[in-house]
Amino acid sequence: MSNISDSTPFTTDIPGDAPAPVLRTGQEVYWATGRRKTSVARVRLRAGSGIILVNNRPYEEYFPGKHNQEDVVVPFLATETAGRYDVLATVRGGGMTGQSGALRLGITRALIKADSGTEERLRAAGFTTRDARKRERDKYGQRGARARYQYSKR
Repeated sequence: MSNISDSTPFTTDIPGDAPAPVLRTGQEVYWATGRRKTSVARVRLRAGSGIILVNNRPYEEYFPGKHNQEDVVVPFLATETAGRYDVLATVRGGGMTGQSGALRLGITRALIKADSGTEERLRAAGFTTRDARKRERDKYGQRGARARYQYSKR
């Protein structure tokens, strides 16, 4: 395991033989934010070898479910840019599905900033739209948001 020096803004341990992501001076970094449900993802995208770190952990380790892992990678597959960019993301709030959805939107927005030619493909795939669905609040006098107590005639 390699540890990045304290002089760089990214401090993380990379498992295996993967090269450590190091920010070089003069290297362009694209920032973007993605949101889904109550999750917020702050994404840093830069040219690199395809390392995706979420909260300083590889995305495969952070998201154990295959569906959530696909959510993270699918913008790169749609634009055929897999392996060309490194992603360093911070995700907070919500659960796994909300966080992976927020990360997908953040990566999509960062890819558009990095290369505006990718916007058409990402928009056609539906990745640029923010999913505004949230959990409906519980109502008073009911068992939940929609479910009511059983009516008793007698």
